[in-house]
Amino acid sequence: MKRFLILFLCFYYDALTAQVDTLGNTSEQEDLIESFLQEQETDADFDYNDLFEELNYLLKQPLDLNRATPYDLDLFPFLSPIQKTAFLRYVGEMGPLISTYELQAIPYFDMTTIRRLLPFVKIGSQTIDPLSKRWKSEGNHQLLLRWSTTLEQKKGFLQNDTGNKAYQGDPNNLYLRYRFILSNRLSFGFTAEKDEGETFFQKDNKQGFDFYSAHFLLQNPTGTLSSLALGDYSVSMGQGLIPFNGFAPRKGPATIQIKRTGAPLRRYSSVNESDFFRGAAASFRLSKKLQLTTLLSSKRQDANIEVAEETSEDEPLAIFATSLQNSGKHRTLSEIADKHAVRQSAVGGILKWEDRRLHLALNTLNQWIDQPLERNPALYNQFSFSGKRILNSSLDYSYTWRNLHFFGETALSNIESVATTNGLLAALDQRMDLALLYRHFPKNYQSLNAKPFAETGGANNEQGLYVGLEIRPYKEWVVNAYFDLWKHPWLRFRTDAPSQGQEWLLRISYKKRRKFESHIQVKNEIKPENVDTEDGRFDRILQRQNFQGRIHLSYQLTKNLEWRSRLYAGFTEINGERIAGTALFQDLKYRALGSRISFSTRFAVFDTEDYAIRFYAYENDVLNSFSVPAYYDRGSRFYLLMGYRIRSGMLLEGRLARTNYTNRETIGSGNDEINGPEKTDVKLQLRWSF
Repeated sequence: MKRFLILFLCFYYDALTAQVDTLGNTSEQEDLIESFLQEQETDADFDYNDLFEELNYLLKQPLDLNRATPYDLDLFPFLSPIQKTAFLRYVGEMGPLISTYELQAIPYFDMTTIRRLLPFVKIGSQTIDPLSKRWKSEGNHQLLLRWSTTLEQKKGFLQNDTGNKAYQGDPNNLYLRYRFILSNRLSFGFTAEKDEGETFFQKDNKQGFDFYSAHFLLQNPTGTLSSLALGDYSVSMGQGLIPFNGFAPRKGPATIQIKRTGAPLRRYSSVNESDFFRGAAASFRLSKKLQLTTLLSSKRQDANIEVAEETSEDEPLAIFATSLQNSGKHRTLSEIADKHAVRQSAVGGILKWEDRRLHLALNTLNQWIDQPLERNPALYNQFSFSGKRILNSSLDYSYTWRNLHFFGETALSNIESVATTNGLLAALDQRMDLALLYRHFPKNYQSLNAKPFAETGGANNEQGLYVGLEIRPYKEWVVNAYFDLWKHPWLRFRTDAPSQGQEWLLRISYKKRRKFESHIQVKNEIKPENVDTEDGRFDRILQRQNFQGRIHLSYQLTKNLEWRSRLYAGFTEINGERIAGTALFQDLKYRALGSRISFSTRFAVFDTEDYAIRFYAYENDVLNSFSVPAYYDRGSRFYLLMGYRIRSGMLLEGRLARTNYTNRETIGSGNDEINGPEKTDVKLQLRWSF
């Protein structure tokens, strides 16, 4: 009776307020993507395709909430850990959900969260059908073909004085991917990519594409085995102090999204050529609350190799790596020489105990390379990893008590250095959430795959305290704010002394559902860097201030046509010298339900005095591709994205983007330099789902 009373009240309340819509068509997803991407311009380690493709799949095959595991809930980045714990506790105490209306009865689930969640979920039976019964009804095959290039010729493709070209291949980017996915149970496929300037089916590259990846992932089978990964896969441990291949947002307008979450094992189908494991991994249910994950990996890794000078005839020449390369580019002879120069291997495991409120996990990862790493010596990198082997171990935890969620991780590096990060998420009431995080990373902590929440990449030479707030004072209003204070006890690249900095952000958003949206945002950062003295002989450390503000407006002109406008303004100042800039763009987006044609276009103008004051803005791109370019110098930019649905499940997309500078005669530098003030990028993609 209590259950049906709750359901009746939820239905009655919903009928009084407004009917819950299916939102989530693409515009809602784009808002979600932009909220994460617009502040992530410096993070080239993660391919965002996988994260949001999961949501695209769930639009067609919604997740049954009565079958959802804690890792399934991690697919929704807009759910806080407190909300996830509240959901699991509610279902555990009340039993399977009867209707999606019942989500309103779960503590900390507000209407905004529910509306975001509804397009991706359904209510069904707890019984999990065998894979053989669901293969045809729920399975989805997907084939993706993409081509892109820059129309203007870059310096690397031109003959030099010796009659040779720096780039050994052609200017085409090629991408091919096939994948089969069956809900959250089974995924397999392969990916192939050729970057601009890389060879394709030539004498030195008979295999065609420069990079190949294949994966097989089975999850939630019956018995002791809970997941099995073969081929290429991703691993996530703790809060990113050891390895974390998953989505790891940095500071941004999603001010309380600071916790690293995700299943220990996930498929890998991206084209980042270094941030993954290759081999086999499996998770086993040792008991109802205890799980063991093991992994074994071995892959070739790009590295710069040098041979030591010969000391005597009796001693063999010493071969070593001066750096590990992560760009994945193999265009020039030197880049080709670095390709797969060393073998990187790893063995590790996770022992995790978990119930609805508490989890404790022991993580370990032992990695080694077959050639020693000896970095070019410099003061700032003298504590960085060198040698052939690195061992990391950690303990991570999370605990939810009422409206408080504690989490953190403490890690060891070669049993010599200890790094720790600890946080708190608090739902102060239905209208306010708080996030706190303290991190302490010693200068000599070492890890090859670390990706914690921090000011800088890696997990060393940093101490900091972050405070974030999200306030929802009224139904249509949201206020986000954070303040971050940090220091670096040792030198850094381009900062030749211990230093400290601070950063804050304030964003006020207003959204009238289906009609109008706006926000105003200001961000200020103060951080030190080297500045040349007048005589040019010595550097001194000065504080640089970067301030940026923006105003965003979005209006639904008609049911199918949306207009967006955004104005940026900001400045950067150091040693009393200030340079400023502005940028303005206008967007039109057309999407009609049932129509074969859709388009999105932008015209932007920008005027900044230097690259130091630049504005990053999310741009619509073909499905499974993301663009967040920097607007700087003086000029304009235009792009047009068009889609044509050939038949059900088959979509052809094309994109043209053109930038024109009025104060430059060349674009880019080095081998990417274009002789002229214009740059034009084109892209075609065919996506077939069946």
